[in-house]
Amino acid sequence: MSTGVIIVLIVIVVGVVAAATALALRARGATGGSGLKRRFGPEYERTVARHDGDAKAAERELGERVQEHGSLREQPLEPAARERYQARWAAAQERFVDSPREAVADVDQLLGEVAGARGFPDVTEYEKQYDALSVHHADHVHGYRRVHRVVTARTNGTAESQAGTEEMREAMLEARALFDDLVSTDNGGDRGRTGRHALGSFNRQAVKGS
Repeated sequence: MSTGVIIVLIVIVVGVVAAATALALRARGATGGSGLKRRFGPEYERTVARHDGDAKAAERELGERVQEHGSLREQPLEPAARERYQARWAAAQERFVDSPREAVADVDQLLGEVAGARGFPDVTEYEKQYDALSVHHADHVHGYRRVHRVVTARTNGTAESQAGTEEMREAMLEARALFDDLVSTDNGGDRGRTGRHALGSFNRQAVKGS
C-alpha cells in the first residue's frame, strides 16, 4: 500500500471520527441540563420537584423521554375529525356548569383520543402518552396531567378527589391549551381565535354556574 493511499485513509478516518464527535456533542446539547430546561420549560421544574430536587435524576428521565419519543412525527387530522373533536370539547364545556367532574372526565378522555389520532401512544398507555406529549408539547401538557389526576382520584383516594369546582375549572382551562395545539391546523392560523373565544365563553359559563 502506497504512502499516498495510507494518508488518504487516515484523512477519511479522522473525518469520520470528527463527524461522530460533532453529532455526539449536538445530541448532548439537546438532552443536557440547559438543553432540557429550554425544551421542557415548566415541565423540567415539575420533574425535578417530583425527584425531590434531584436534578440529575430528573434530567435522566427527561433525556430518556427525548430518546424514546423525540423522533415521533405527528399525524395530521382530517377536517371532519377536527370538527368532531371541537364539538365534543364544546359539549364538555357546557356540561361543566351542571356536572364539573363529569365534564373533566370527558376532557380527559377526549385529550387521550386526540393525542392517539395525532400519532402519540395510545390512550390506554397514559404515562407513555403523557411522556411523548411532554416532548412535543411541553408548554401545555400539564393541563392533561391535572384533569387526569382529578379523574383517577375517584378510585385512588388522592387529594385531587376533593378538588373543588374552581380547581377543576382551572384544570380544564390549562388542558384547553393542549387541546388547541393538538387540533390546530398545520399553520396554527385558527388556533388563537377559536381558543380565546372558547376560553372566554367557558369563563363566563363557569362563573355563572358556580
